[in-house]
Order: sequence, then C-alpha cells, then structure tokens
Amino acid sequence: MPLLPDFKTILYATDLGPNVRPVFRAALSIARKFQAKIIMLHVVEPMSPAIQAVVDTYLTELDAKKIHKDGMQEVLATMKERLKSYCEDELDTHDIGSAQVKEMLVVSGKTSEEIIRAANKHNADLIVLGKSTRNIMGSDVAGSAARRVSRYSDIPVFIVPNN
Repeated sequence: MPLLPDFKTILYATDLGPNVRPVFRAALSIARKFQAKIIMLHVVEPMSPAIQAVVDTYLTELDAKKIHKDGMQEVLATMKERLKSYCEDELDTHDIGSAQVKEMLVVSGKTSEEIIRAANKHNADLIVLGKSTRNIMGSDVAGSAARRVSRYSDIPVFIVPNN
C-alpha cells in the first residue's frame, strides 16, 4: 500500500499582492493538519534591462553600481518588514499562534527559479502559492510563476485561487 504524503516543511511563496490572504490561510491549514513548519518567501525581481540602461546612461559606472547595490538592499529590507507585518496581522486576526511560521525569506531573482531553489534548499515537502490570474484577450490565465513552478518543480505544488 503506498504511503500517504507527510508534509513537514511547506514553502509558502507570496507576492504580497492584494489577494494573498486565502493562499496564506490554505498554507496555515495544511501546516496545522500535518504539524508542519512554514517557510515564507517573497521574491523581488531585479531591475529590468530598460531601467538598468537608463541608470547606466545618466550615472557613472561607480554610482550606478552603488545605487543598484544599496537600492536592492533597501528594497529587500523593506519587503522583509512588509512580510513580517503581513504575517503578524494575519495570525493575530485569526488568533493563530506563530508556531507554524519558522522563517521569512526575501530574495532577489527570477520568481519561479527562486521559489524552486528555496524549496530545494529548505527540503520543502510542498510549495503553496497563489494562482495570480490575469486576463488576456478575454481569458484568464494562471500567472507565469505558478505555471513555471508547477511545471519544473520536483516537489508537489498546491496552487490556490486568489482572485
């Protein structure tokens, strides 16, 4: 008889958008049922090539590197505070202890790659993320991060509608 899945570490990835609460609540529910820990992750996309070109055009190379490095560090720190505040607010709202949330990570990179990298690094048994649909020519399509993670991850992915 095949064994049922046993989720001990859940990676919850969030973009901290306006409709993420149902996704976090699903991750919390699974964590409670399996007595699992949650690792929260937010990925900050790096500067686009167009913005980088503008910075490089108007600033010296040294100034551009400093702005990029210092600016990214500031963005990561700000997002970590937002992630912490969001988590505390959600846990307090539902009178849920923070025992399940073990770590909060904010990293820079391509979203789908960083989600899979973090899940592997932390030996996650499940990835939970929102569907983040967008409307293209009258049809809803799942967000690119959800599509890529579900396609390339070797770890089970639970995609929660968040619209």
